[in-house]
Amino acid sequence: MKSNLLAILLSTILLSSCSSIYMPSVPNTPMLTTQGEIAAGVHMSLKGNFNFNSAYAVTNHVAVIANGSFMQNEATRKDVKNKSVEIGAGYFNTFGPDNNRIIEIYGGLGSGKSDRFFRTFDNDVLIATDNQEANFDKKFIQVNYSSKRRSNLRLFGVDFGLNYGTALRMSFINTNNFYRNGILQANEDNIFIEPVFFTRMILSEQVQLQYTSGSNFGLKSRKFLNAGNSVFSIGAVVNLGRAPKK
Repeated sequence: MKSNLLAILLSTILLSSCSSIYMPSVPNTPMLTTQGEIAAGVHMSLKGNFNFNSAYAVTNHVAVIANGSFMQNEATRKDVKNKSVEIGAGYFNTFGPDNNRIIEIYGGLGSGKSDRFFRTFDNDVLIATDNQEANFDKKFIQVNYSSKRRSNLRLFGVDFGLNYGTALRMSFINTNNFYRNGILQANEDNIFIEPVFFTRMILSEQVQLQYTSGSNFGLKSRKFLNAGNSVFSIGAVVNLGRAPKK
């Protein structure tokens, strides 16, 4: 009995320390260049987190963005459900000798919901469960830098152009209505620094494949709202309405 009780206590501590309510989404990096341009992207992480990004250039330097993410992952020891939406606006501009470098600055608001259910087993016998449910609010600001200068990747005898970029996002997260095993908990807040790097393989002027990798650092020490997740995803991005090359 004592060994089972000790296992329950240890598992509760471990589950609390290695999990996070907040799961970062793939930052929106539309690489806009001209008024009227539309960018849309779909990305999937290794954990099964689906991300949807969109952007529209209202003028030659002002754009609006909208993002969404959804994840539902069920396993023997852990079930995870996570969803969020974001909206924002910002500034973009091209520069450099050939105007092939892009700077984008965006800020916005978002909200989401996290539902996590953990199970602890001892010799294949369920001995403990831990259910964490929380809504959260988000504010963010990010700076994107990307380059349309191409390098080439040769696959199957075909040359594909590659573009590169980076995004640095700061996210301010606050939980609300945080319940653990049906009991209302004290809310938590944190500030996350999220540097992200991405590579795009050009299939056509409109369609590119994108690989994204990034990290997640929390500036505050929190029990549940911590930096337990990173960004690794593959996806596709479509840009429509881009001005033709001169």
